[in-house]
Amino acid sequence: MSPRGARPAGGPQVDGLVVVDKPAGLTSHDVVARARRILGQRRVGHAGTLDPMATGVLLLGLGRGTRLLGHLALTDKVYDATIRLGRSTTTDDAEGEPLEDRPVDVDPERLARAMAALTGRIDQVPSSVSAVKVDGVRAYARVRAGEQVELAARRVTVHRFDLLARRSDGVAADPAGSDLDVRVGCSSGTYIRAIARDLGAALGCGGHLTALRRTVVGPFGLARAVSLDTFAELGAGAVIPLAEAVAAGFARRDVAGDVAVDVRHGRRLAPVGRPGTYGVFGPDGSVLALVEESAEVVRSLVVFAPA
Repeated sequence: MSPRGARPAGGPQVDGLVVVDKPAGLTSHDVVARARRILGQRRVGHAGTLDPMATGVLLLGLGRGTRLLGHLALTDKVYDATIRLGRSTTTDDAEGEPLEDRPVDVDPERLARAMAALTGRIDQVPSSVSAVKVDGVRAYARVRAGEQVELAARRVTVHRFDLLARRSDGVAADPAGSDLDVRVGCSSGTYIRAIARDLGAALGCGGHLTALRRTVVGPFGLARAVSLDTFAELGAGAVIPLAEAVAAGFARRDVAGDVAVDVRHGRRLAPVGRPGTYGVFGPDGSVLALVEESAEVVRSLVVFAPA
């Protein structure tokens, strides 16, 4: 039996975005496969991979919405995470093998200084089991094949690194505890596992990530997210239409009918002195293109063919 709201076989393609609250235990590709079954269409992708242990916001692009994913993946993100001090692991998270255990003797002031040092523009070395490609192969695949992987540092921006709570024994509040509940707002390409590792290293006791929940990707947060069960129930009813998705994620420029025809055919728009990326909308409210304006030139990033 097909889910309620699924696209009938041979029916029109569904275009837009779905914000899924990914459960633990599934890969991002598992969620894409589930969406394909729910909607009965192959053209589904995702922006910003979440590890199986992680939960939270995963953006799915459907149909023409897949063309937005590369641009949305570059937006800022917010995570809630738990860092456990006192142990370093091979993967910088709880799924790796322990490397070393050390006592945790870190007062609040020292912790605050170490967290502040990891805020702002920093050079971060991704975890060796990250999805970064090394000569065309994902780093994690090389590690699983037994290779030693050394990744170069990358410049990222951590906008906020807030301590929400400090606990011991997993539950009890303790100003000297080893479990840190934190909130991280960061640029695309920032690895929270690496932040856990680097914080532990700075404190001299080691550290690793034990929990991760993504709460925001660009303009989309958990308030707009649906569980996979709800997605299966609603089907296409859970989809944010393409025009609404672009309007939520980018600035907007409305054009008249004759200009809309030009945009549809890939002709250049006249600049309007609005630097940056924005969506171009026709007089009927449909989204025509995603463009980037700079130096008096408007360059098309995505031109959406008519549905």
